[in-house]
Amino acid sequence: MPRIKPVKNFVVMFLLLGLASLTCIAAMGQEVWAQPTIHIDIPATLKQANVVFNISHVDFVGDVPAGIKYMHLLAARFKQTGTQGRIIGIFHGNAAYLTLNDKPYGAYRLVETGNPYKNLLISLMEQGVQIEVCAVSMKSNGWGNQDLLPGMKVNAGAVGRLIQLVQEGYIQIQP
Repeated sequence: MPRIKPVKNFVVMFLLLGLASLTCIAAMGQEVWAQPTIHIDIPATLKQANVVFNISHVDFVGDVPAGIKYMHLLAARFKQTGTQGRIIGIFHGNAAYLTLNDKPYGAYRLVETGNPYKNLLISLMEQGVQIEVCAVSMKSNGWGNQDLLPGMKVNAGAVGRLIQLVQEGYIQIQP
C-alpha cells in the first residue's frame, strides 16, 4: 500500500476544511436572505377606484420611471382583484418627454436609440390606462401631436385637468 506523504495529507485536509467552511457560509447566507413571513392585518380591498397619476417629474425604480412602473402594478392589481374603475396618467413638466415618439425623443434627450419607454406606455394603454400629455408642456418644448406616441391624449393643461379629476372623485397619486 503506498504511503501518503504528510504534505499531501495537509493539502487534502486544507481543501476539505475549506469546502466545509464554504458550505457553512452558504447555509448561513440562505438563512440570512430567506424571505420573512408577512401576515396582513389590514387588507386593502377595492371594489371601485378611479386613480390619476400626476407624473410631473421622472424618478426611477431601477431603469423604469416610477410612475410608469406603479401604473403597471396598479393596473395588474385591478385586474387581479376585479376592481372596477379607471387609471389615468398625466405627463407634464419635466416628465412630458416620456410620451414622445422615437425621433423627437432622440432630439430632446440627445440619443439615437429612440424612446425606450414606448412599449411600456403602449402596454399601459392596451390595459385600459389612459395616458394624457399636457398641452402647456408640449407648447413650451415646441412639440406637436405628431411628436407623440400613438394613442396619447392631449389635455388643455395638467394642473386644470388634475383639479377636474380630483373634483370628480379621482384619487391623485404622485410617485
